[in-house]
Amino acid sequence: RALFAEYVAELTDPEQRRLYEEEVAALERERGMEVRFVHPAAGYVLRTSQAGSRRCYLNVCSNPQVAVPQARAERGGQRWALPYSLAPGREELGRGGRRCLIYDVVFHPAALRLAARSPRFRRLLSDTALEAVERHCAVQLDRANAVVLRGTKYKGFPQAPVIRTPLPGGAPPPPAD
Repeated sequence: RALFAEYVAELTDPEQRRLYEEEVAALERERGMEVRFVHPAAGYVLRTSQAGSRRCYLNVCSNPQVAVPQARAERGGQRWALPYSLAPGREELGRGGRRCLIYDVVFHPAALRLAARSPRFRRLLSDTALEAVERHCAVQLDRANAVVLRGTKYKGFPQAPVIRTPLPGGAPPPPAD
């Protein structure tokens, strides 16, 4: 138990997490990839179900590394471009020991500020998050019963997904032994 407690303390230590991220970035640089960790900042949570029976939560989060939302004037209103980052779904234990799926959909902080001021924009952001999970994770969500959880800003333990982009010039050649 003591070893496990020490392991958990090490995992939750911010300094250890920073060192881990630096090591991963250095390894990926050797492979010719640039990595950026997207740390989600809490926004709000959508509760729904997957396949009609399995409880599912969507954390609508923010991070400044995601592109800014843009509006384009159009006949009859505006058309919004809402860039997002989607982390793979993860399974966690909920209340009562029931397993639930959690997805993090990360937008730019400006998108969440607009959603806080406008119920219509919040609905647009929620619909975009639901559509993103359905499209990229190949699941069917219950949109009709999706509700925003009041008083809950984030569900589960935050995990930082990685955005990988190739470095110009590609990977350096491996050293000759």
